Amino acid sequence: MQNMEVERVFIGAGCNRVVNNVSWGASGLVSFGAQNAVAIFCPKTAQILTTLPGHKASVNCTLWLPNSKFAFKAKQLEQHLLLSGDAEGVIILWEYSLVDAKWRYVLQVPQVHKKGVTCITAIMVSQQEAVFASASSDGTVNVCEVVFPSTHGGDCKLSCSDSLFVGQKPMVALSLAELPGNSKQLVLAMGGLDNKIHLYCGERNGKFLRACELKAHTDWIRSLDLSLPVYVNGETSLLLVSSSQDKGIRIWKMTLQDSSASNKKQQTSLASYIKGPVLVAGSSSYQISMESLLIGHEDWVYSVEWQPPSTSSVEGIEGFQPQSILSASMDKTMLIWQPEKTTGIWMNVVTVGELSHCALGFYGGHWSPNADSILAHGYGGSFHLWKNVGIEYDDWKPQKVPSGHFAAVSDIAWARCGEYMMSVSHDQTTRVFAPWLNNTSIENEESWHEIARPQVHGHDINCVTVIKGKGNHRFVGGADEKVARVFESPLSFLKTLSHVTSDNSSFSADIQADVQILGANMSALGLSQKPIYVQASTPIDRSNTEGFDTLETVPEAVPVVLTEPPIEEQLAWHTLWPESHKLYGHGNELFSLCCDHDGKLVASSCKAQSAPVAEIWLWQVGSWKSVGRLRSHSLTVTQMEFSHDNQYLLAVSRDRHFSVFQINHKGTDEIDYQLVAKQEAHKRIIWSCSWNPFGHEFATGSRDKTVKIWAVGTETSVKLLLTLPPFKSSVTALSWLSLDNHSNRGLLAVGMENGLIELWNLNSRGGDGHLSVQNASPAVKFDPFLCHVSTVQRLSWRNPQKSEDSETVQLASCGADHCVRIFRVNVT
Repeated sequence: MQNMEVERVFIGAGCNRVVNNVSWGASGLVSFGAQNAVAIFCPKTAQILTTLPGHKASVNCTLWLPNSKFAFKAKQLEQHLLLSGDAEGVIILWEYSLVDAKWRYVLQVPQVHKKGVTCITAIMVSQQEAVFASASSDGTVNVCEVVFPSTHGGDCKLSCSDSLFVGQKPMVALSLAELPGNSKQLVLAMGGLDNKIHLYCGERNGKFLRACELKAHTDWIRSLDLSLPVYVNGETSLLLVSSSQDKGIRIWKMTLQDSSASNKKQQTSLASYIKGPVLVAGSSSYQISMESLLIGHEDWVYSVEWQPPSTSSVEGIEGFQPQSILSASMDKTMLIWQPEKTTGIWMNVVTVGELSHCALGFYGGHWSPNADSILAHGYGGSFHLWKNVGIEYDDWKPQKVPSGHFAAVSDIAWARCGEYMMSVSHDQTTRVFAPWLNNTSIENEESWHEIARPQVHGHDINCVTVIKGKGNHRFVGGADEKVARVFESPLSFLKTLSHVTSDNSSFSADIQADVQILGANMSALGLSQKPIYVQASTPIDRSNTEGFDTLETVPEAVPVVLTEPPIEEQLAWHTLWPESHKLYGHGNELFSLCCDHDGKLVASSCKAQSAPVAEIWLWQVGSWKSVGRLRSHSLTVTQMEFSHDNQYLLAVSRDRHFSVFQINHKGTDEIDYQLVAKQEAHKRIIWSCSWNPFGHEFATGSRDKTVKIWAVGTETSVKLLLTLPPFKSSVTALSWLSLDNHSNRGLLAVGMENGLIELWNLNSRGGDGHLSVQNASPAVKFDPFLCHVSTVQRLSWRNPQKSEDSETVQLASCGADHCVRIFRVNVT
């Protein structure tokens, strides 16, 4: 059993909601920060490939070396580098090998900022060398040089050349470029909270000196991008585009002054009247003028980016700069600007995103390396990707992207047959992830996607349980409110599910006949989701009403059957489930929920600091009446679980005790329950518990870093069987899988506060079927690159017992790092 293999099946995560967080590399991969992890996703497959552990604080910025702008210089590179900066000022350098698609932590940049990193920019000065600059809220800008490894597995050389203090108003936007006609000199543009653009000049490894400043914007500068050199009409120039919270975008031109022609009479043109300062760098000087002002956005413009040059040389120049700019704004749109052929006036030629009412604005926009796709990341932690599929003319169409929660994921639950997984989060959403059979790929591989968002709420959601048993798909969710809410699957979801899973179509056909609800609508100001009935009249046309974007109106949901994985616009409004019941009773915010294996009872608990409030409530599924109040604990009950035969309910609590209740169904409506055991089990809070899927043994895991295995005996007494060796971190999640019910061979998944996961073998000895001390052994420790980077909140095996013929089982986990993960474990 020691050769157990673990592989990653799926990662779902949202993007940290900060500017400069996303970078599209010349490798074709996109990097972004997801809480303290750096996540990498592949736009072609819409899957997150991996997360990189190393930061101790939220990741603010990521930047590929080379990024899409320098893809034309990356043809021979075998290793690409990635920089990531966090909210504590730490910058880490990573290496990605294209040959074997492996990641490696290289180093932490020695010059640490005292506060969070706000922006990183870089420039490839040769095939093997890059210069990067980083800005921070502490008012400093650091410049470093990095040399790529010459051989596979070789070392990167990094040297910090300068540190500039820019004053009390920090910089939030940077851009670097080589000055044309003067290969040694670099120009560093920076902008921030003083509304000015500051230009510094310096040599690659020398000091940077302030050259001049440009004043025109009337609010914070949010983004800057310097172009590659532009050669027009015998002039050599560099273009700088800037965007600001004043909703405007400005293009500045830096033209190399011809020293021999300086005595010639100046041509009188409109441009010469609005000339700006002269930038002097070494022996060259550059006349700066404002080229254009682009007005088109209706809110803060968070990012501007020049279109990357094509990898093949144009007009004999390698790295020919196309005249095209992408801008992204809080007004929910991304625009592409290009100069008109005849007049040269800059016009908005493409607009995307205006229909995404879910986005609440974009934090940044990026070009793909070959400029046929554009990617935005939004206020809801979501990505939005458009691809130009037109041949004769531009035609930008939305594409699939990875999605996930943008705050801590608090709980997960599998559907009763394992068809999908449901997760709830402090981002106030409930999401459904399912494997979608990929008909396009050769291997007929299944890929996981978010297929529905049943609940979009106004409170952080803490717990969820899926109702087992027959009938329609239902779940109960508990948030930071005193009521639990029951949801029932609408017809649109059932039909989508039969597309996703091809095997159990007969099962869902019976249900579909009875379901009269097509979908659900968000209520404008309330928290309940109202049903849309199949026989309902056509939805109201709100398209021509004034003031569509006011707070009171919410778009009318249009529930549809999905035939391919949905994009954010569909998920945000059109996949809601109707709420069928509310369960009133608790005195505080709900904390945990569980359902028995027959789908007859639901148990709920809430945050508590006294015994009366810490009662566990039992609810009867169907009538949703309260049928029991179980008093035992004095503080919050953190997790509950029913035993495999529904005979016992186990609860663990912050008061360091566990309780075992015996549950008997007397009649149809009556329940008999009694406390059979209560014991102080650990020295600190007990976070989690899990029953053996075939026996009356259970495990408890605690902040005291221990896991204990207990057994309920015949006289309903509970005895301690064994304690596993102490772990390195608090144990926050447990899940027990039965590999073989005849020999009582099990596998216990243990999740910890540091994000790591371990599997332990549990074997029984002797004829009594009870576990014994000698037979607990570590099976496998997950690679940190597979694991969470913060607390593991919950673990759950896809089907609690392994079928005899299958060699693999799947384990789902969720964590405070905003991630939902699914692993495939080979148990042969």
